[in-house]
Amino acid sequence: MKFMIMLYERPTDWESVPAERRDSALADHDAFTAWLRERGIPYYGEAVAPPEKARTLRRKEGELVAEDGPYAPGEAHLGGFYVIDVPSMAEAEEIARRCPTGTGTEIRPIWASAN
Repeated sequence: MKFMIMLYERPTDWESVPAERRDSALADHDAFTAWLRERGIPYYGEAVAPPEKARTLRRKEGELVAEDGPYAPGEAHLGGFYVIDVPSMAEAEEIARRCPTGTGTEIRPIWASAN
């Protein structure tokens, strides 16, 4: 079963920290992915651009209207994600607890395709 581990952070988490701290956080992610590989846990993941680079489509009066910015404004935004393939939510949570995170982490099952 696949799960998405979504990493939320404040925009300032990367912008206002010294380069050494930022490099340390990136090294933590390298260590996390090495840990996944060592255990044979299938995964992929990416960092995403900051919210000001987002483009959102919203339905207004039956039409899709494009707007600049994230879907939901707020203090924290999606900073990156991992998709893992493990047997249960309990195992996904155990793995997510090892994942470096800023403000918070959300875990969601990915719906299996009907194919």
